[in-house]
Amino acid sequence: MSDKYIVSARKYRPSTFRSVVGQQSLTHTLKTAIASGRLAHAYLFCGPRGVGKTTCARIFAKTINCEHPTAEGEACNECPSCKAFNEQRSYNINELDAASNNSVDNIRDLTEQVRIPPQTGRYRVFIIDEVHMLSQAAFNAFLKTLEEPPEYAIFILATTEKQKVIPTILSRCQIYDFARITVPDIVQQLQYVCEQEGIDAEPAALNVIAQKADGAMRDALSIFDQVAASTEGHITYQSALDNLNVLDYDYYFRLVEAFLAGDVNQSLLIYKEIRDKGFDSQFFVNGLAQHLRDLMVASTPQTRKLLEMNDEVAQQYGVQSAKLAPAFYYRALDLCNTCDLNYRNASSKQLLVELTLIKLCQLVQAPQPQQAAQPPIQKMAAQPAPQQRPANAPAPQQRPPVANVPPQAPHPAAHASTAAPVQQQVPRQAPQAVPSSRPKAQPMGGAPRIMVNVPNKPAAQAAAASAASMPQRTQPFTTEQMQAAWQGYINQHPQERALCTTMSYAIPQVGNDAEHYVVIVGSPAELKTVEEHREALMRFLGDALKNDRFVLDVKVSEVPIDTPKILSPREVVEQIKQHNSGFNQFLKDFELGLA
Repeated sequence: MSDKYIVSARKYRPSTFRSVVGQQSLTHTLKTAIASGRLAHAYLFCGPRGVGKTTCARIFAKTINCEHPTAEGEACNECPSCKAFNEQRSYNINELDAASNNSVDNIRDLTEQVRIPPQTGRYRVFIIDEVHMLSQAAFNAFLKTLEEPPEYAIFILATTEKQKVIPTILSRCQIYDFARITVPDIVQQLQYVCEQEGIDAEPAALNVIAQKADGAMRDALSIFDQVAASTEGHITYQSALDNLNVLDYDYYFRLVEAFLAGDVNQSLLIYKEIRDKGFDSQFFVNGLAQHLRDLMVASTPQTRKLLEMNDEVAQQYGVQSAKLAPAFYYRALDLCNTCDLNYRNASSKQLLVELTLIKLCQLVQAPQPQQAAQPPIQKMAAQPAPQQRPANAPAPQQRPPVANVPPQAPHPAAHASTAAPVQQQVPRQAPQAVPSSRPKAQPMGGAPRIMVNVPNKPAAQAAAASAASMPQRTQPFTTEQMQAAWQGYINQHPQERALCTTMSYAIPQVGNDAEHYVVIVGSPAELKTVEEHREALMRFLGDALKNDRFVLDVKVSEVPIDTPKILSPREVVEQIKQHNSGFNQFLKDFELGLA
């Protein structure tokens, strides 16, 4: 071996402002300040790890001492000062790692060095890395020097956690916020490194490395070295996946196709393949959520620029996103987020993930043959209601049948206000025939209701027609199933304390018919609480019961409801006295002072 190996993160560390990756706006500002001679005495460079804070501080220190700067504001790298900087033997730059030198004594040593003027050059630059690690006493000892340093002294503080730096320090510095480096910028730099090192790399592989680096150029170069070492100079997409333990996005594309087909078995088999490869289930759920987010972003030209991937993969996302409706993304992302939140507390984590996949498969269902009868339903819904016909009109039984589909009862339109937003985008099974003799559900109590049963109103007729044209689930259910679904909402929403407290004693009871239920609450405030959550509650009950036709009326009780009362300590003692005659003597004997 002729030359000693140097890792890419050090070998390709920028030495000029022009070579800094992904911080063009910031480096332009620094070059302009140097060219105009408007130098501050203190700077604060803050941002994520590996984005170039310390590198820019070193370049800045070299440039302001350069004897022959270029027309672009860069250091010449030829003068004695630049050579001393490049060879790390310059006395004009002093670096302090505050993570391990954070005491008052370390700051005192620094202030003693500040008093010594530069022997060559014009400025002495003091770089304090991870400055947020300084102790409170060290910060206080540094304040005076930072506020009034000698004219030749410039301080550059670097930190990844600006919020931990005390305000008195921040007020004395010019603050520069470094941004995360984008995936295209990292890929471009990695391609340059490949050209310099003679390494053949597939663009998809470099894209995987860039995404794994999470915006840090230093991390990207370290990961690149790791993959390059195992592939012997030929980096493929598959080798990058194998070395970095990254799940291939092809699995997610296959999963979404299974969701589109409603194929539960296929989705569970794909999940088993992923587990057999050793991937953590929570990692898989988060990856699926990211894939769904990317599909949603790729669905419109305006947001497609948010995709951080190469054009070939972005095009694949665009093709699959065209098959999905917007409502699918919202419901699917919500299911993945709920699974991630419940993962830690789940006793059977595999079952939790599989249940989420089953729900995702049910979001999109194939059209059923019964949907061919929907146009006649729409036609009949647009006709006048039976009570609107004149007296001399023929009786209902004398009217010619329309596709053998009996008329819809008016009350499903009342529930359309809660079920329609989801059903407009997610098709479900066509409604079954409902007997026309079914009585109408009348609104009860003072609960705000949306009942489309007003005659001689064109808007009411249009709303009824729209509701009738929506495919609705009509699976029968019992009162016990309704109450079980009611309790299920309480169990899944413990954070909504006021609503859960009201629902715990306000149990729905059957009303006029099997699909009409009444809930009695104790006060108008409780009524308002239920109505504020009505949409989410009705959607949950509809999904649990697989029925969109039931009606839920909420009203305030005319008589006070006997709810449990919380007793104060004094009231507890008084009740014990009433039921236990010897308690008073006990208090006197022990002189407890409660009698």
